[in-house]
Formats: sequence, C-alpha cells, structure tokens
Amino acid sequence: MGNKEWREFGRTEVIDNTLNPDFVRKFIMDYFFEERQNLRFDLYDVDSKSPNLSKHDFLGQVFCTLGEIVGSQGSRLEKPVIGIPGRKCGTIILTAEELNCCREAVLMQFCANKLDKKDFFGKSDPFLVFFRSNEDGRTIKIEVYDWDRDGSHDFIGEFTTSYRELSRGQSQFNVYEVMIYFIDFFSYYILYILNLNLEQFVSFMLPFNRTQINFTVAIDFTASNGNPAHPTSLHYMNPYQLNAYGMALRAVGEIIQDYDTDKMFPALGFGAKLPPDGRISHEFALNGNPQNPYCNGIDGVMEAYYMSLKSVQLYGPTNFAPVINHVARYAASIKDGSQYFVLLIVTDGVISDMAQTKESIVNAAKLPMSIIIVGVGPAEFDAMEELDGDEIRVSSRGVYAERDIVQFVPFRDYIDRTGNHILSMARLARDVLAEIPDQFLSYMRVRGIKPSPAPPPLCLSDLIRI
Repeated sequence: MGNKEWREFGRTEVIDNTLNPDFVRKFIMDYFFEERQNLRFDLYDVDSKSPNLSKHDFLGQVFCTLGEIVGSQGSRLEKPVIGIPGRKCGTIILTAEELNCCREAVLMQFCANKLDKKDFFGKSDPFLVFFRSNEDGRTIKIEVYDWDRDGSHDFIGEFTTSYRELSRGQSQFNVYEVMIYFIDFFSYYILYILNLNLEQFVSFMLPFNRTQINFTVAIDFTASNGNPAHPTSLHYMNPYQLNAYGMALRAVGEIIQDYDTDKMFPALGFGAKLPPDGRISHEFALNGNPQNPYCNGIDGVMEAYYMSLKSVQLYGPTNFAPVINHVARYAASIKDGSQYFVLLIVTDGVISDMAQTKESIVNAAKLPMSIIIVGVGPAEFDAMEELDGDEIRVSSRGVYAERDIVQFVPFRDYIDRTGNHILSMARLARDVLAEIPDQFLSYMRVRGIKPSPAPPPLCLSDLIRI
C-alpha cells in the first residue's frame, strides 16, 4: 500500500492471428468486499521469436478493481482498452465467479432439562459454546455455561457429538448427558436436539450480485468542528492534503462506489445554518438542490462537501435521526431485495438526539439498510459505541432492533503513525465495511428473500474476451 508498484499475477495463453480472442485460462484471487483491490490488464501482440516481454508489441491496458467486476451486472464488466491516443483499441470483458467447496449450512435448535443451578439467588442463565475438530474430522464438542454479567461464566458441563448423529434429528440417539466431573464423582444433566435443518449457504458475492447498492453520505456541520478557515478545524481545507472528513469520505466511498452501478450518491449535511435566512437544518443537500441531492461519484461528493463549507454556517446540535430517517424512507419502499441502502455518517462529537436516533435505528433494522458511523477528532464517543450494538442490541421503548445494522469506528484508531494517509484510509475502510456483507445477508435471511436464479453457466471462452 502507498506506492504505485504492480505485481504480475499471471498470463493468459497466446491465441494466434485473431482480433477477437477467447482466453480460456482462469485466475483465482482472494476477494475482500471491504478492500480496494486494484487490477491492471496489459495486452500484447506476441513476437514468437522472443520470450522477453519487452520485445512484444504493447497494444494497451485496462485498469479496474475486483469490486467493479463483482459489483457489475451479472459480475460481468466490459471496459475499453487504453492504448494509442485518439484510436479505438477494442474492449476487454471480465467475468467473476465464486469458488466455494460447500454451500450448505446447518441450523440446530437444542433444549435442556434440569441443568445445574449455579446462581445463589436464582436459576442458571445457560448458553452453549460450540467447538469443531480439525478439517479432517467431523466431531463437535459443546460446552454449557451459566452466564454472568461480569464475564466470569460458570462451567456447567460438556458433551461431544457429530454431524452424522445430529442429522438423525429428534430421537433417542440425540439425547446427551452433559457431564461435569469432580474429584470423586460426576454429575450429569440432559440436553437434546429439537430440530435440525440443512440450508443452502448464501454468500454475498454472487447470489445477490444483481442487488443495487445505494450509498448515502451524511456530514456533521456542527460548530464543535471549529472554524473551517482555521488550521485547527476538522473541516479545514488544507490545499496539500485531505482533512479528516475528506479522508473518511474517500476511504469508504472509493470502495463502495464500485457496487453502485450509476455512481450517483445522495450527499447530506446536518447541524448547519443555511443561506439566505439562516435556518438550522439537519437534513440538507450538500449540492444545494434538495430535489436532487445526488452527486456524481465520490469526486462529486467531495466537490459538494467543499462547496457547502463555503456557504453554510456551522452551528448545531448534533442530530442523527433526520438523516437516518431520510434514507429509511427510501429503503422502506423496497421489499424484494433488489436494492440495499448504506448510510455513512461522519461526525466529530457527542450525539444530541440519542433517544430519537435509537428509535430510528430500531425501525431501520427492519429495512434493507446499514449504517456506518465514523468519528473524527479527539472527542469521546461512548454514545456511538452504544449505537454499534455488537455487545448489546440497540433498543427503543422496550423494543430491540431485530438485527445489528450499525458499525462505528473512531478514525483516530486507524491513523498511521508515519503519516501515511493512504494506509490510514485503507485500514479505516477495511474495518467499517467488513460487516456490510453479513448485515446484507441477515436482512435477506430474515425476510426470506432467495437469490435470483443463477444465469446459465458460462463457457470457458466467455470468461475473458477481448
């Protein structure tokens, strides 16, 4: 990272005397949704007399990312070859397919009877921990614990089984003695399986690759960020490098825009006084057009962001609910899995409408939607950790969110100590986007939305064509 060097990954076979070659060779790569994986394809006309690449005639090259291929319609990307200026040099067609040796998942439900009482003033709060053996075995070990708030969970017992035994379902074969041994004797309790279902495993990459990812940006324009004209401000427009907001926007936006086919993103601001009357808004369009807040790609978002800094007055308070509800209104109209919405909120301070934001998140958890919150600056972000919901699910008025849709990270944890901003941005993007595929799939599973039928299998000659 941070340099412009390229590593050769492989070469296709040579096809003689044709301007429309169908290459057969495939290349296997690791795919990471949360990372920007740059690819370059160089095309040559081979001089059969020389094995040296520099002796061959260079025809052109193509730049793209692996995310662009995966995120394109049908995971099939067509791009023009860049070669001789002013001359059409043809196109290259790139197709991705996922390699997965197993597409099955097992859903199990257990029930226990007469577990040991570990709490002095009450009954046990049991939970199970599953352990599998190495890849060459099928044995499963299950431990039973009594949950304690301080993390010092009490061990109740354990037993071992296998997938073969579990697959027999509810029967005398799947009644287990949960054993716990003492010095001179042992006790046991009964645990048995209620049901077991085998389901086809669904991954993020291909089954739903026809889903449109809609990316929305929301930026904090409250006065706590400092005067944008001063170098100490988090919104300071340094002519030589991006500020913290700019780095967060570009880090996330450059990756996620590969999954948005039209590359048009709504960009919103909140917490500012707007011209000409100075009204306070927590849901305004950065480009100044509330009827059409869309910006062309992440570059358009950055341009609108800088334009807003010159025209609005930073004010307050820091309210999240309006921008969350803004995106939720669009997400609520999509129920068939054809679109999924990702909201990026970049903020510097303590949230002012915590109760309203929790209610908005609980409601949004029912929708095809995820929320990324990036905290910039030195402030404490305890409230943001609460919204993240990794440990305790967000709740409002006694109702818990049906799934975890929020990912929060403080940008300061990802800043490279050597000052390498490219590395800082890559680290940030990797962590804030890592949960999106699972959140996307959890929505599809909860709603019972099945993948669209797979297209007919491609011939080998269709994998890469020039």
